[in-house]
Amino acid sequence: MAEPRALPNGYAVPVHRALTQPILMGGAPRIAAIFNGTLGAALGLGLQLWVVGIVYWMVSHALCVWAAKRDPNFMEVMTRHIRHRGYLTC
Repeated sequence: MAEPRALPNGYAVPVHRALTQPILMGGAPRIAAIFNGTLGAALGLGLQLWVVGIVYWMVSHALCVWAAKRDPNFMEVMTRHIRHRGYLTC
């Protein structure tokens, strides 16, 4: 078998890990954390349902953190699933 050739100088570049990992806020994806916080604040401040707003935020953030631990890109997968749902039915 042919031996693998070495890469030429300058071909491989080290990439910092922060450039390849998704951005998380409190363990949840950034978009989900901002959306859940905004909706929880709207319930708590706008509708003056303090307990409902805090409970909603805590539960939704915990679910997003759980999903992000299983798959850090779950938000992208979910949006793609919602966008292409009609095309992939059996």
